[in-house]
Amino acid sequence: MNTVPSWIVNSFPIIRMVLIIAIVIVAIAMVFCILMQPSKQEGMGALSGDTDTYFSKNKEKTLQGTMKRLTIFFACAIFVMSVAFFVTVVIYNGTNA
Repeated sequence: MNTVPSWIVNSFPIIRMVLIIAIVIVAIAMVFCILMQPSKQEGMGALSGDTDTYFSKNKEKTLQGTMKRLTIFFACAIFVMSVAFFVTVVIYNGTNA
């Protein structure tokens, strides 16, 4: 059976605390990013007479596009940190059982 060195296992409580703090900070940043995005009230689609404009084709270069990418980045970061947190929990509890 593959064992984890004791110095790594002893550092897991510190690693978990750092991960929890990082998850909270990123979650707050994600909430802020979501709240800064404008609402999507574009009307009725085809009935409102909307056409493709230069602005609608280049939304990714605007603040709205940047906020959308930041939201996706923050969500992925929370997911990765959560997986890392639970991996440390499983390894730590597995070595102490």
